[in-house]
Order: sequence, then structure tokens, then C-alpha cells
Amino acid sequence: MLLWSRRSRLAVLIGFAVVVLVVFVAPLATVVIAGMAGSWTDALPSELGLSHLGDALSGENLASLSVSLQTAFIAGAIALVLGTWAALAARETPQWLSRVTDAVFHLPIAVPSVAIGLGLLIAFNSRPLLLGGTRWIVILAHAVLVLAFAFSAVSAALDRLDPAFRQAAESLGAGPFRVLSRVTLPLLLPALGAAAGLAVALSMGELGATVMVYPATWKTLPVTIFALTDRGQAFQAAACTTILLLVTLLALVLLGRVRGRAALR
Repeated sequence: MLLWSRRSRLAVLIGFAVVVLVVFVAPLATVVIAGMAGSWTDALPSELGLSHLGDALSGENLASLSVSLQTAFIAGAIALVLGTWAALAARETPQWLSRVTDAVFHLPIAVPSVAIGLGLLIAFNSRPLLLGGTRWIVILAHAVLVLAFAFSAVSAALDRLDPAFRQAAESLGAGPFRVLSRVTLPLLLPALGAAAGLAVALSMGELGATVMVYPATWKTLPVTIFALTDRGQAFQAAACTTILLLVTLLALVLLGRVRGRAALR
């Protein structure tokens, strides 16, 4: 819709700002404030302090945060490698096989994450691939869930990639591996950085499949937050959620800087 007058553009901007404030900013701000509140029986919280945040960075909560970070980065790396390989391979296959590959790699986001977790728990609960009760089944579940996003990001970047670069390298005598390592992958670095950031962010907040497969020795922070909420410790859960938000944003900022440097190259 075209907006010709200044008044109409201003109205649209105000409406957009209100939607963002109500849908995104207000819920997150409420969580952060609740994480610093000692009680909240009136319209505004009282007894504000940092005690809950301190508890969120100690003991079992800190261990869960460490587990979430390790899981997110390992699962994100696995998903990035497999998604990039699949996207590159699909470009060289017949169209029907490329469509099948696209459908298969997007399947995990088309079904509930709980179904993915239960399927992995049943499939890998006996030898020779006994992963049940280990950290690896949690990492595998996260990798499966974020794989579709890594595949999509790289596939979209390949669609925008000018084939003239590859053709020029091949005309100069470069082999397939050299073209891949010196031309294609460097051009894909911004997309790879975006895919890595998205994979890490999604993994840090994943709960549905994790609840189905996690062992007691490998409990992610979202699982801990869910358990705190279930026990009625809402303020402590809010504090842990605040830490989770801050750490995820920090990870995204660091990955964004890497992506920015890759784009400059």
C-alpha cells in the first residue's frame, strides 16, 4: 500500500511502534524486571535487587547455562557443516532430487519438536547406537532441529551467487576442490555467519525436544527454567531467563562481528 501523505506515514509508524512495544518489548521487559523483584503483589514490583540474578549465575543454574552454550555451539557447528554440504550437493543434482532434499531437510520444522525428541529417544536407545542417557542425544536433537535453518540460509545464498565467479575460476584451470575452497565458500561466509547465529540462538532456547531426551547430567538452561516455574519459583525462573537472553544476545553479537568481517573480505 502506498502512503502519500505525511499523516498516513506517521500513523503507520505509530501503529508499528505500538505493536513492537506490546508484542516484543513489554514481555521481555516484564521478565527482566521480575528477575530483579523480590515480590510483585501490586501493579509494580517491590524489593528490587540482584540476588536472583546472582543465584542464576551460580550452582546448578550456572552449570545449566554452560550446558546450553556447549550444546548450542556444537549442535550449530554440526548443523552448519551438514547444511552447507547438503545445499552445495543439491545444486549439482537433478531437479527432482533437489526438491526431495529440500523437503527432507525442512521436515524437522514441519513436525512438533516433541515428536523429534521422542523419535530420537526410541531410535537411539539400544545398541549399536546407544545415545540415550548421554549428552550426545541432546546435541543430536538440537542439531536436527536447527539443521533446516542452516540449510535454508546457505541455499538462499547459493541462489544469489553469481555463477560467473565459479566459471572464471574453472576457465583458469582450477579444480572442483579449489573452486569450492577459494571461491564458493569465501563468497558464502556472510551467509554461513548468519546461519551459525540463527542456529545458536534457536538452540539456546530449545525446550520441547530437550525435555524428552535430556539426562540428569546434561540439563540445559531452558529445562532448568521450566523446572523452576513448575515449582512456583517464578522470580528465579525470570532471572535465569534474563541471563539466557543476555548470553544469547552476546553470542549473536560476537557471531555478527565475525559475519561483518567476512562480508568486508
